[in-house]
Amino acid sequence: MDKDALVDYEYPDLDPLPSKIETETIPPCDPTADDMLYHICITAISMVIMLILAILARRTKVGKRQKGLPGLLSPVNFLDHTQHKGLAVAVFGVLLCKLWGLLISPNPLPFTTDSTNKQNWVILGVFYYPTLYYPLLACGTLHNKVGYVLGSLLSWTHFSVLVWQKIDCPKTPLIHKHYSLFSSLPQIACLAFLSFQYPLLLFKGFKGAERTNATEDLNSSYYRDYVKSILYEKKSNKVSKSSTDKPKLPQRVTDAVRSYIYTPEEAFRFPLKLAISCVVSFITLYQMGLVLISAVVPTMQKARFGVDEDIANVLAGFQIILSPDRKEVVRIVVYYMWCVEVCYISAMTLSCLVNLVLLMRSMVLHRSNLKGLYRGDIYNVYNCQRSIRASRPALVCWMGYTSFTAAHICIGMIIQTLVFFLCLMVAVFLIIIPILHRQNLILFQIVLSMWPFWLMILLAVVLQHITARFCFIKKTAGTRDLTNRGNLFLLTYLLFPVNVLIGVLLAIWRMIITALFNIVHMGRMDISLLNRNVEAFDPAYRCYAHYLKIEVSQSHPVMKAFCGILLQSLDQESKAAQKSRDAEEGIQLVQQEKKLHKVSSAKRARMHWQLLYTLVNNPSLVGTRKHFQLQTADNFLNGSLNRNSKQGSKKEAIPKEAEAAAASN
Repeated sequence: MDKDALVDYEYPDLDPLPSKIETETIPPCDPTADDMLYHICITAISMVIMLILAILARRTKVGKRQKGLPGLLSPVNFLDHTQHKGLAVAVFGVLLCKLWGLLISPNPLPFTTDSTNKQNWVILGVFYYPTLYYPLLACGTLHNKVGYVLGSLLSWTHFSVLVWQKIDCPKTPLIHKHYSLFSSLPQIACLAFLSFQYPLLLFKGFKGAERTNATEDLNSSYYRDYVKSILYEKKSNKVSKSSTDKPKLPQRVTDAVRSYIYTPEEAFRFPLKLAISCVVSFITLYQMGLVLISAVVPTMQKARFGVDEDIANVLAGFQIILSPDRKEVVRIVVYYMWCVEVCYISAMTLSCLVNLVLLMRSMVLHRSNLKGLYRGDIYNVYNCQRSIRASRPALVCWMGYTSFTAAHICIGMIIQTLVFFLCLMVAVFLIIIPILHRQNLILFQIVLSMWPFWLMILLAVVLQHITARFCFIKKTAGTRDLTNRGNLFLLTYLLFPVNVLIGVLLAIWRMIITALFNIVHMGRMDISLLNRNVEAFDPAYRCYAHYLKIEVSQSHPVMKAFCGILLQSLDQESKAAQKSRDAEEGIQLVQQEKKLHKVSSAKRARMHWQLLYTLVNNPSLVGTRKHFQLQTADNFLNGSLNRNSKQGSKKEAIPKEAEAAAASN
């Protein structure tokens, strides 16, 4: 190392180095709204609210088959695409923030300060907080004004007490003095949304604008609008097939940018689970970035401010003499520690930006996969023929998909930050700083010392490309073929040793590219990090594939549109029949009675056939039909009977016989 160059270079004065490091001591803070007393009261209030909701559920439940609390055990229909998603998304956000603090806080539960059995309290807290915030979600279940009032009171209580505690104690000794305040911002935002949404729903209820789940789902116009959009897309595709011009470069660049930007569509709504997963992913990204910044950057700053002239003696013990002047040694060490700090912050920022971009890309890909499976493009999504029907593994993956997404983002951000930090350190200390200071060009000296090797590799690659372009390929009548095959075989033999060296470089480059790709996409579950032929061994992608099966098989918009139209037609026919009976009351003409009887029987036969045809072709009912119980697994394709199989062809006559019987009636 050139000592004179180090002395001549003037390192920037970053911060004045104090003689003594003054560390701010943050004492434990006890807010006036005691956390233990608050949780005792709010738990009792939540239990009372659940009892009130159970009484309301018992009174309003049709048929009274599920009375009391069992009627509230399903507060949200996760397979309904038309319901309001704000309440469920906000409650999941609040729950995630509390569970995040549960793992970091020294006292997981507010009821005890015992830190010796923290693991047991954490396990208990994992079940306590979902139970505590369950009434926030259950208040919107009944679509009742009383439920909205209770939800407003409960959400305002949670929100006001949390804000009160943060105003009383903005600084805490946990990780960083302001970590607790910044960590609670997503929770405050979710509770503020609930405090606004429940009064809004109550106001709409007084105006008569509230609707139940039944009217919100099948009778919604969303499914019919989706069917209309599919028909319109087919017509537009037929028109666009006539123009097969290749898009120009600006258009391709624009399409590539749009593929990473999610724009809402009127004819498509995200499933509730995916909407919750997107919000949970964003909150996890924020919380993980806050932890990585708060836990590392203040420590690095303390270490940088704590450097004094004794560092010269420490370095001299390792035979490292940066400068004879001790103050100059301090400036050099502080400068390099500042560079390390900048590299870490840049790596953390880069990881957050990459995950945000990939989250937007995932939303675009989710919509593409769902719409493709709705159309039946199974091979384009899965790269193999799969059955789209419910199963035990699919149901387990569907239940845990949102939680798995948050966990993968946590692990992915940690790995990405470490790898980006190491890469930036190599780039800064081996490339950027040596170029700026014009010294310690170790990496460049190694590369320059191997110039004959790099020249040989470059010439070999250029020679192969030039000869392949001008000597070994001939164009005849618009086609291409090989020529000079003897020289081609000779050159292949002669360049064999050189290509071995080129292959080593390609293998190293392949390993780097593969590792970076997998590290960058570690937090995504919608793509596989393995080859498509073995993507089933990727547990994250396998979970995502099973999740899509449940969503498509149970919430297909075309199926729901068809069921809604059937129910609507049944209601209209029942109303028309009632009106005709009232209008024709007292008329005893035999001929009119026969005509009405014939018309009604024809309608009944047509309705019976439509119902029978729907049930026979419903994939979810295949296993429940007696004449299909003897079928083997090979005779079913995507949940439906395979008509090409022998046994399937035998059973094919059943719907036809049923059709004939219905027509004869």
